[in-house]
Amino acid sequence: MRLTLSLSDNPATTSVERAIMEFRSARPVVIDGPEGSALVLGVENLDEAMGAEIEAIAGGHAHLVLPAARLRRLGLEREAPGRVALPMVDRARVEALALKADGRIDAPVRPAGAPDEEALELARLSLVLPAVVVVPLASGIEIDPSLVRVSGPAIRDYRRAKALDLAIVSRAPVPLEGAPTSEFVVFRGGEGLRDQVAIVVGKPDLSKPVTVRLHSACLTGDLFGSLKCDCGDQLRETVRFMAQNDGGILLYLDQEGRGNGIANKIRAYKLQSQGYDTYDADEVLGFEADQRRFDFAAVMLKQLGVGAVRLMTNNPEKIAALEKAGLSVVSDHRVLGRPTAENVSYLAAKRDRAGHYIDVEGLLACSNKD
Repeated sequence: MRLTLSLSDNPATTSVERAIMEFRSARPVVIDGPEGSALVLGVENLDEAMGAEIEAIAGGHAHLVLPAARLRRLGLEREAPGRVALPMVDRARVEALALKADGRIDAPVRPAGAPDEEALELARLSLVLPAVVVVPLASGIEIDPSLVRVSGPAIRDYRRAKALDLAIVSRAPVPLEGAPTSEFVVFRGGEGLRDQVAIVVGKPDLSKPVTVRLHSACLTGDLFGSLKCDCGDQLRETVRFMAQNDGGILLYLDQEGRGNGIANKIRAYKLQSQGYDTYDADEVLGFEADQRRFDFAAVMLKQLGVGAVRLMTNNPEKIAALEKAGLSVVSDHRVLGRPTAENVSYLAAKRDRAGHYIDVEGLLACSNKD
């Protein structure tokens, strides 16, 4: 007898989620597509033993796929990912090309194919370094059934599908300091295998424009009071303001490190300690300026009954994202934290390189008066 029961109403999405878990667990995955199948592995999981196994399978046909941001750090002006041949799967060479701040390209870079781009997207979804070793698999080759297989188109469509798949899974009153009438509403989805939280402060009138902030999780700043950013100040100032001004909704989004994940954020912090600014540090690691998405935030707000917002933000991208999703942004308001010796260059970089509405000099002047 063969069991054929399916427990998934969307097998394609489920297969991507299984592949994400495999990638994060340092195991290779097979991506299937119109161009054939390929074995893919994240570079941060490549040790000597795995490299030897991959080399034996590849027979000299493996290649390393790097995103455009990393290629620019290697000295090439690129707007699309590329691939470098790996006649031998040399861990030291792969690490130099994918991760070293002083790395330089040492071979021709060819355009990435569809499986290469899908492998990079799987790495991003898995919150590992966006660099992958890819081994094209010959037609008819027998593939170990223990390897998770996923279709390339399913990977490409995953973020959009999850943004539409958000659902409230729990909610309860949670009194906060300075905002005793608050409710936490937990959503599942939006960015894959993560939960998102809406904090409803007070009793906002949903028939009118609601004060809203989209706040990306910052473990170091929100919880531990890191001096390297202003996130914790912004979080607490938002809740205080909402509590004193007819309530509001703060969306606490699981997009640590501008969507790169906590491990990559700490890697970027190490580079910042060596003199790189926040955006250059991310580029060294292969990330563009901002990996976050806010389409699912709009879905959360709509499910809560919000149609128009007064947005508390310094980031023009958040304004544009909510408007594109069909919400009315009737006004936007600045949320400023305290400048410190440790975060002033970070604030200036956000202003100068990402167009954030931050008057750094004005903040410093006010701080010096205090």
